[in-house]
Amino acid sequence: MNGVLSPLAEIPSPTRGVWDLGPIPLRAYALCIVLGIVAACYIADRRLRARGAPPWVILDVAIWAVPFGIVGARLYHVITSPDAYFGENGSLIKAFKIWEGGLGIWGGVAAGALGAYIACRRMNLPFAMAADTLAVALPVAQAIGRWGNWFNNELYGKETTLPWGLKVYNWDTASGRALEAGGQPIVLGTFHPTFLYESLWCLGVAVAVWLLDRKYRFGRGRAFAVYVMLYCVGRFWIEALRIDDAQHFLGMRLNNWTSVVVFAGALIYFLFVRGPQERVTYDEDGHITLVNPAAADDDEDDELKALEAPVAAAAEEPKPAEVKPAEVKPAEAEETEPEPAEAGEQEEAKEKQA
Repeated sequence: MNGVLSPLAEIPSPTRGVWDLGPIPLRAYALCIVLGIVAACYIADRRLRARGAPPWVILDVAIWAVPFGIVGARLYHVITSPDAYFGENGSLIKAFKIWEGGLGIWGGVAAGALGAYIACRRMNLPFAMAADTLAVALPVAQAIGRWGNWFNNELYGKETTLPWGLKVYNWDTASGRALEAGGQPIVLGTFHPTFLYESLWCLGVAVAVWLLDRKYRFGRGRAFAVYVMLYCVGRFWIEALRIDDAQHFLGMRLNNWTSVVVFAGALIYFLFVRGPQERVTYDEDGHITLVNPAAADDDEDDELKALEAPVAAAAEEPKPAEVKPAEVKPAEAEETEPEPAEAGEQEEAKEKQA
């Protein structure tokens, strides 16, 4: 780079992303992915238990979903970035070196969903319910996994002088270390930390889906559709900042087109698919049974009525009649005193008789 830009501050990058533990290389990229998977399994397990599923049934799903997802993510990257593998100076063997980076989230989600679907069918676990519980877990896994790009000094954006610009080194992906000159790592420049933008965006998506799902109780995969839409919005503008090699179509990066198409599909699904939030039960042997939504609603109504019954009874209990004091009329005088005029006439009549 020309080195003209001089940022006021910058975020440092690691000068190595691999540590050798004897004959075993510990790669930060792989470690971030594993930590993301662990976090996703924990979150999804909590959400599945809340809907009646057996504890840790998510591990049975992950056994299928994770390998499918990794293979799908790698295939998407290789297909959409073919020059490094099929180009003039490319090597097909590099397609299998997943530890050097290069996983496409679109292929990972699509193939991982296929693996999860197979696992759910085997266990009689509603696939839509599993997808809705993963709608919060997956963006958290993505947020953690993106830090693997930081360790590999990859997927950064345009040059910038912003205080949060990212210092990037000239990187050797084979050894997982920065190239050096005179004993010092070679600095390429300071760039937009798009890995950090996407990590923070994914955390925001997870919180938004969680809050919306608590309020509206999405069912039949609608929470997952919300996750997909929100992620696509963020990925679109973040992708516009990136400068790594990518295929273009009609003047726009292929991943931007993918964001548009996937967003439209998720929006159509969200608008046209309706249904209650799924719940399940399980027996002593762990066999899972889907609860009839109507029966579940009736049970909830019965519980609500049981809670409201004492209050309603208290409200309907007849109140004691109020005793109004009797109106006491003054007793009529047995003899009424004559009016003054009448008394005078009587005196006058007596005088005449006399």
